[in-house]
Formats: sequence, structure tokens, C-alpha cells
Amino acid sequence: MPEKPEAPQLQNRTLDARSLRGLAHPLRIRLLGALRQDGPATASGLAERLGESSGATSYHLRQLAAHGFVEDAPGRGRGRERWWQAAHDGTVFDEQLLYDEDPATRGAADLFLHEVATIHTQEVGTFLGNAHTWSPQWRRSSDISDFTLRLTPEQAAELVARMHDLVESYRDAPQSADTETVRVHTHMLPRRSAG
Repeated sequence: MPEKPEAPQLQNRTLDARSLRGLAHPLRIRLLGALRQDGPATASGLAERLGESSGATSYHLRQLAAHGFVEDAPGRGRGRERWWQAAHDGTVFDEQLLYDEDPATRGAADLFLHEVATIHTQEVGTFLGNAHTWSPQWRRSSDISDFTLRLTPEQAAELVARMHDLVESYRDAPQSADTETVRVHTHMLPRRSAG
């Protein structure tokens, strides 16, 4: 039996203080997410999809490019039409940015994390609002669950790593006619007990 070709490694970008400040704007985060999820697009196409002006999307795409988050999409566009693509598959947030000496960096870290949480909430809301348009099989295969556990920080970190490994193990799952893009959100949040 022939060996399965090795899947290409995902290329993630770890944020530092400078790149975080370049990304920490709600529209920039949404633009980058759209390019990562839906592939290359023009500023005007992204403006229409996100309900923004093409001037705003064009400006923020140039800012993302200046910080290395997006780049020109090769082989796309004619004339003055400029196509953009994400330069990396994902973004890694370094929690030390929350404790940076520079208040501007801490503020950018806070904005970034709140915007990610807002996007997660919007994605869940969009699914719920359109659940009736999905097949019963897809509705049964979706999940909105929560669990309460009592863990040490080390146990919580181990659980996060194991969940990430499990999700990644499905990245190269066989495709079929009913394959759809699936968004997986994970949140591991400590909560202080009452009393």
C-alpha cells in the first residue's frame, strides 16, 4: 500500500509587541480571518462581504501587509485589481503580551482577545440563526456544550494541549461530497468559586 503523503505543516505567526499592535484593530482581525477562511480576495470583495467601505478595507489591508500578515496573491488580478492572501495559516498569541511593561501593548492584547471572543460569539449566533438551513445530520453534528471541572493550572494546560492535538488530527481527514468547513472554538477559562 502506498504511503500517505505527509500533510504540509501549518505556518503560524507568533505575535510580538510590534506585530500585535499592527493587528489589534477589529477590522484588521476580521480581514485576516476572512482571507484565512475563504482564500484570496480583493479589497472591494472583502468590503462587500464585511459590510465596510472599500477605502477602509484597502487601508487596513495595506497596514496588515506592512506588518507581514497579508501579501499579494500570485497569479490573481488584472490591471489595477489587487488580490490579497493571508501570509500565514494562523496566529499564536503569547500570553506574556498581557503583562508587557508598555500599556499600549497590554491594551492591544486586550483588544485582540476581546475581538476574538466577539468573533466566536458572532459565529455561534450566525449558526443558530441559520440552523434551519442545515441538514438534520449537520444540526446533530454541531455542538454547544460547557463543562465545569476542578483542575490545577498544569491539568488545565494538559487538557488544552490534548484538545488541540485531537482537533489537529482531523485536519487531513478524507474529503467527500458532504464535507463542509467546520469552525471549532475552544475556551478554557478559570472561574473563581463563589464564597
